[in-house]
Amino acid sequence: MSNPVGRSEIEFWREASLSSVPGIVHGFSARTGGVSAAPWAGLNLGLHVGDDPEAVLANRRAVSAALGFAPERLVCAEQVHGGEVCIVGDADAGRGAGDFDSAIPGVDALVTATPGLLLALFFADCVPVFLADVNGGVVAVAHGGWKGLVSGVVENTVAALHERFAVAPSRLRAAIGPCIGPAAFEVGPEVAARFPGETLWLPAAERPHVDLARAVRSRLIAAGVSAESIGVAEECTAALPDRYFSHRRDAGRTGRMGAFIGITPPE
Repeated sequence: MSNPVGRSEIEFWREASLSSVPGIVHGFSARTGGVSAAPWAGLNLGLHVGDDPEAVLANRRAVSAALGFAPERLVCAEQVHGGEVCIVGDADAGRGAGDFDSAIPGVDALVTATPGLLLALFFADCVPVFLADVNGGVVAVAHGGWKGLVSGVVENTVAALHERFAVAPSRLRAAIGPCIGPAAFEVGPEVAARFPGETLWLPAAERPHVDLARAVRSRLIAAGVSAESIGVAEECTAALPDRYFSHRRDAGRTGRMGAFIGITPPE
């Protein structure tokens, strides 16, 4: 995924072990490709960041096609940096796909066992968390900002898979996608206090830094997911401006990447 911004190719980060789960599709989009203009160039997928809505919708259609899903089968959440999870089905197809207001309100994680739905959440530094039953019958995606992690979004998503679909945590494959790395995620002491096991003091740093990907991994393991079943991206969104949007690096004026997962549509 090294193409510079402005080329036409749509690229995705994918995790190898999750890719081996039968019957599912997943991916985390780069900013390459797309039709958005600066400062959202090129594949901005966020409808709430000031970009031309028609450009965003064109980008979403292109991503859906690249993943093999119809754009009207996207399901999106409001993402409020909380811990709530929603189970979605056919009746939810298209929610948030064409406008921000119709997204499922008040939730930061989506779960489905319905083939043909493409779950979608949007990111610009927070942690994308993908989950799938090893047999491919149920999938989930969660938005792991620091507030959502404190609110239990990871544990709640694992619990929803178990309670609603009888998927034991030990049967899950998980992937932690590209996010802001600890070198770029400087925080105040009040945030660091919430992450005692993931707080770092870097050389010459005056304030603590937090490793959000490590925090997600720790919570997945504590929830019963096998450490061997968790793949972690090695890319920092803030450190790669040609590849990823970053809310922190770009002082809030930036686009959004998408984390997508779905069960393959029936033929």
